[in-house]
Amino acid sequence: MAIALRKQDEIEKLRAANKIVGGALELLRENTKAGISLKELDAMAEDYIRSHGAKPSFKGLYGFPNAVCTSLNQVIIHGIPTDYILQEGDIIGYDIGTELDGYFGDAAITAPVGKISKEDEALIACAKDSLYYAIEVIEEGMRFKELSMLIENFIRARGFVPLHSFCGHGIGKKPHEEPEIPNYLEGKNPKAGPKMKNGMVFCIEPMICQKDSKPIILENKWDVVSADGLRGSHYEHTVAIINGKAEILSLA
Repeated sequence: MAIALRKQDEIEKLRAANKIVGGALELLRENTKAGISLKELDAMAEDYIRSHGAKPSFKGLYGFPNAVCTSLNQVIIHGIPTDYILQEGDIIGYDIGTELDGYFGDAAITAPVGKISKEDEALIACAKDSLYYAIEVIEEGMRFKELSMLIENFIRARGFVPLHSFCGHGIGKKPHEEPEIPNYLEGKNPKAGPKMKNGMVFCIEPMICQKDSKPIILENKWDVVSADGLRGSHYEHTVAIINGKAEILSLA
């Protein structure tokens, strides 16, 4: 299946959907503190999204029950909001999707709850820094496999490993489109597969484990943890290739 090339007006529609994601994530970051529940945070973000004229695109997607993926501590991605009350020292990942006028937005952050350990600071920094590194090195003509390899090398150089079996993805008139963009090189040849072109829009989302890349899906069929049982982190932006470089669309 071909990777869509978006015209400038389509990119602006995607930017509008993504700007709402960015705003909702900033709202959650500001309200991440001990004493608030995951369901309260989910409702806060959903209200924000709807008040800006968009729909929370994750709600009902593949059967997911909420507007926000709230991934607590050991949960790396796809956490379902519960009545759990945040406590000092927790870390919490938020992943949000929107739909506005038929175009989709998607981004994620991992946030500290109050003062966290140095180890957790390094874990979160690895996800964030590998994302921004990836955005910076992207250029037209690069192969997606090359990007996957560079992200993996960055993560491993920090002493962590990428979560396997989950990946970044294209985005546009559907929440998930071609291509798939793992955070690790599949196969041995980074010079294989499709190249990036102006007009392509996709999500990059490093998902960080401490020791074991193998994912385990918990009993609720959604929460994804590492086989090592340790805490993980996740960051994501939607980017567009414009004038040969990646431009972030999912800023508030």
